[in-house]
Amino acid sequence: MSEKKIKEEKVVVDNGLVNSVETLKAKIAEVKEAQRIFSTYTQEQVDAIFLATATAATQQRIPLAKMAVEDTGMGLIEDKVIKNHFASEYIYNAYKNTQTVGVIEEDKAFGFKKIIEPIGVLAAVIPTTNPTSTAIFKCLIALKTRNGIIFSPHPGAKKCTIAAVKVCLDAAVAAGAPKGIIAWIDEPSIDLSVEVMKDADMVLATGGPGMVKSAYSSGKPAVGVGNGNTPALIDDSADYLMAVSSIIVSKTFDNGTICASEQSAVIVSSVYDKCIKEFAYRGCYIMNNEEKEKVRKVILNANGGINAKIVGRSPYQIAKLAGFECPKEAKILIGEVTEVDVTLEPFAHEKLSTILAIYKGNNFDQALDIVDRLVTDGGIGHTSVIYADPVKATDKIKKFEERIKTCRILINTPSSHGGIGDLYNFRLLPSLTLGCGTWAGNSVSENVGIKDLINVKTVAERRENMLWLRTPEKVYFKKGSTPVALAELKDIYKSKKVFIVTDTFLYKSGATKAVTDQLDDYGITHTTFYDVAPDPTLATANKGVAAMRAFEPDCIIAIGGGSAMDAAKIMWIMYEHPEAEFTDLAMRFMDIRKRVYTFPKMGEKAILICIATTSGTGSEVTPFAIITDEKTQIKYSLADYNILPTIAISDADNMMNQPKGLTAASGIDVLTHAVEAYVSTYATDYTNGFALTAAKLVFEYLPRAYKYGADDIEAREKMANASTLAALAFANAFLGVNHSLAHKLGANFHVPHGIANALVMTNVMKYNATEAPKMATFSQYKYPQALKRYAEVAAYVGISGKTDQEKFDGLVAKIEELKATINIPKSIKEFGVDEKEFMAKVDAMAEQAFDDQCTGANPRYPLISELKELYIQSFK
Repeated sequence: MSEKKIKEEKVVVDNGLVNSVETLKAKIAEVKEAQRIFSTYTQEQVDAIFLATATAATQQRIPLAKMAVEDTGMGLIEDKVIKNHFASEYIYNAYKNTQTVGVIEEDKAFGFKKIIEPIGVLAAVIPTTNPTSTAIFKCLIALKTRNGIIFSPHPGAKKCTIAAVKVCLDAAVAAGAPKGIIAWIDEPSIDLSVEVMKDADMVLATGGPGMVKSAYSSGKPAVGVGNGNTPALIDDSADYLMAVSSIIVSKTFDNGTICASEQSAVIVSSVYDKCIKEFAYRGCYIMNNEEKEKVRKVILNANGGINAKIVGRSPYQIAKLAGFECPKEAKILIGEVTEVDVTLEPFAHEKLSTILAIYKGNNFDQALDIVDRLVTDGGIGHTSVIYADPVKATDKIKKFEERIKTCRILINTPSSHGGIGDLYNFRLLPSLTLGCGTWAGNSVSENVGIKDLINVKTVAERRENMLWLRTPEKVYFKKGSTPVALAELKDIYKSKKVFIVTDTFLYKSGATKAVTDQLDDYGITHTTFYDVAPDPTLATANKGVAAMRAFEPDCIIAIGGGSAMDAAKIMWIMYEHPEAEFTDLAMRFMDIRKRVYTFPKMGEKAILICIATTSGTGSEVTPFAIITDEKTQIKYSLADYNILPTIAISDADNMMNQPKGLTAASGIDVLTHAVEAYVSTYATDYTNGFALTAAKLVFEYLPRAYKYGADDIEAREKMANASTLAALAFANAFLGVNHSLAHKLGANFHVPHGIANALVMTNVMKYNATEAPKMATFSQYKYPQALKRYAEVAAYVGISGKTDQEKFDGLVAKIEELKATINIPKSIKEFGVDEKEFMAKVDAMAEQAFDDQCTGANPRYPLISELKELYIQSFK
């Protein structure tokens, strides 16, 4: 670079003018430093600066209005005075009590708070139509939010814009703001506008389509606006005198330079002539065909955009430009037109002047069609107006609201004043930058305000989720408790009709007779559905519920193991709520309290009593039901506390004659429940006691129950207790991938559920016990602890060891010893599953197991490939 060039640039900087990329970058650096200081100010300091700046702008409203008209030749001094006053007074009033510093929300109980932070430095693009009022508006909202701001004025209005900005800067600094918090480009150009948008933290753009597009293309967050092509529909129910006057007030305000001003009026034919006559009576000039044609030629420029020579000009000036005469006092030039295609009719465009197109609709619907087309083609997202009777024409107003895609729909309101807010509706925030939403490619759809110029930091402390212990209303246990519990049907529930659900073996073996005899003694009518098979299917449930609907019971009693109780729960749901879809009921959830599908309330037609005949599934006290889709062979786990039985009965009298195979399968299922519940991410102090006690009872009494059966009454009762305790644990702490794998193995190869659990159990434990797992996501589960918790189970059941690993190894060995004692196969292959068939299905089973409802509470979050490997390990 030459010495001469360096000296020239230095002179520019020293003069303080921003007229090059170098001087602009230096100025932006100054604003950033000022903003850094400003960001530390208190709310009191910010509010004092905000007040001082608004006051100064208000005091200068008339000189700035004069300067704006002098610079641009657009609009009226008197109306620009109102704009300037609005930009200072109304903006101050709207936000004077709004917090923009510090913590705005805090909930100490939940460890949550929100803190307001400024964005940084804003780049403000200012239009020629509102060069001083928009500048005042943006200065004020920037200062209120502790942002710095640098302005890029329109070249045709730079003098007045800079003057307005300087008024704000001087007042702000005098009130304590950092020097340089507001700045501007002295010699604006497209290149400098692009540069300032690129270097700022956010762009606040108000202007033509090209400039707004540049803002959104700058690579920085931008708040911009879209074209305004506001149509006003006058319905035949409207107060047409008010409608016409409102449009004139709005359209003549500052010669139509507000982007929300009416560009067309669409009038229903039955009031069309009256409205045209009223427009003429109120001083508007109705052009003839020759005059309209002349105006058409001056509305647009050669590029199809608005002709700058008509913007903000009076009717007389525009008529003169077009080549005809109209009265100097004419308020609006009205062109009656029919074409709505913007490619064919210049009157259909946004005009930002005192030219108004008027269309006739044969009826309301046709008028609405015209409005829709005008908005869609030329002003989508911006503003629209309907004049209609707010009491008698609510249906029309609603139709307008639903169809027209504008972010401001004004009812019986002049759009220039109504659109900018707080004049005709006091909930609509005052603003001079009107967002048009995604319809127009904007990031905001509201009147832009201070909430668009802040960042909100959210501070969230770790919290553990609320936990609960959910059980049936009543749990009866102890040998011989069944008749005592069933007495409630007569004494408390006053039941009349009971529907019994059981399996064929229990029914034919007379296991249900004690219950039916008691019901007969009470005079309670009953019927029995006994077609439930192991691994009940949807087809079985549908068959049972058909019988249930025909019988119309007020009580359902499930007698059996998990299959009968699960089938009864499904039938109960379908009986009480035939509208429920099974796919909804089976929908997976991450957290049962936040599930997408809400289970229907149960118990309005019938209560559910579950009587366990096996010491295994614990379904009598759980909110779960397992059902198989016979068409796909997929097992579904339904889970919701609404399907907890009303009464649970765990009576060893009903379990004395379990065969050895069932004793083994159900007993090892109990152990799996206890261990998985204890290491679950949802485990709590409440569930831990249930789980540990159940595990200890299994190790002590399952071998005896298996060996001696009904001859060892104590063992049977202890296993009954173990089953229910383990179920109470997993009903609240949930299970893990042991059950996920078992569900799919059982469904695909008809492996009894308890055996399926046993076949994968120790491999799953080894998989979970790593100290460096991919952890499940649950706030109370703070770090990997599966190994530690397995060791705690080991210690509780009497296994010693110097380390957690030694205790864990001892627990695995003890489980394998137990499995051998009760003759459970060592592997899936030993159970009798064909290897070729198994390998053909293992990928699908692994994916299905991953999606099983039980997987989410596992202490190690599994990959599908890892589940496949667990299957393969367990097969060998």
